[in-house]
Amino acid sequence: MDLKKLKMTPPWEWPEETDKALLEVLNNNQADPADRVLAAELAGDFVVINDELAGVLLSILQNGSEPEELRAIAAISFGPALEQADIEEFDDPDDVPISENVFHKIQKSLQSLYMDADVPEYVRRRILEASVRAPESWHQNAVRSAYCSNDKEWKLTAVFSMRWITGFDDQILESLKNNNENIHYEAVCAAGNWEVDAAWSHVAGLVKAKGTDKLLLLAAIDAVASIRPHEARTVLEGLTSLEDEDIVEATYEAMAMAEVLSNHELDDDDDGDDGFIH
Repeated sequence: MDLKKLKMTPPWEWPEETDKALLEVLNNNQADPADRVLAAELAGDFVVINDELAGVLLSILQNGSEPEELRAIAAISFGPALEQADIEEFDDPDDVPISENVFHKIQKSLQSLYMDADVPEYVRRRILEASVRAPESWHQNAVRSAYCSNDKEWKLTAVFSMRWITGFDDQILESLKNNNENIHYEAVCAAGNWEVDAAWSHVAGLVKAKGTDKLLLLAAIDAVASIRPHEARTVLEGLTSLEDEDIVEATYEAMAMAEVLSNHELDDDDDGDDGFIH
């Protein structure tokens, strides 16, 4: 199976035996290192990830003799499955691509490896970025420590992690002023996820400004809809006339989401009104 061709193919069009092909490459220490890295990346997709693939990825991550890049990709590939498991909580096992036992085994192993100073820093950063998608109590201190680091890569990991770990509004606002474009981008995403109202003027400004980087603009569009949904349309509607289809599509989706959120807020207000003056 041509993995490069597979990467360019939508996952829902992958052949039925894709998981077995990925297992074969991952288990073959003599395979092209680049192929094993690509196989580890593809193995995290919802279409193929299962207990067997997760087990192989975990074995690679735990093996100190495996290449650092491969271990790092193996770690980050757990992210989507961990997040889905955390959201669904195994109420219906069919909604989660891995079993509950494997989920907890991965969580325990990721924490142990993250705490191991002998594990390369690059791998530890990827472990943190994957594990926060199913938040646990140890993440607060880990993210705080990473943010306080003088290493910009650790700080980037920390701000990325703030999308999933609550309690970092001040750090998110501070990161919106960071000159590092990657940290800035992650801060915008985190501000939108947690509906940080104090970030409104910044993200709205990014939407209105000419020349905002496309990826940053897309993140700001989503953030605007989440932070102040009742004001989002006023800020966003000017983007619908642009020629970039990605931006126009994202704008319409954000306005639709903002309308849903606004209506939800109104419903909550109505539910809280008992008709009496207190």
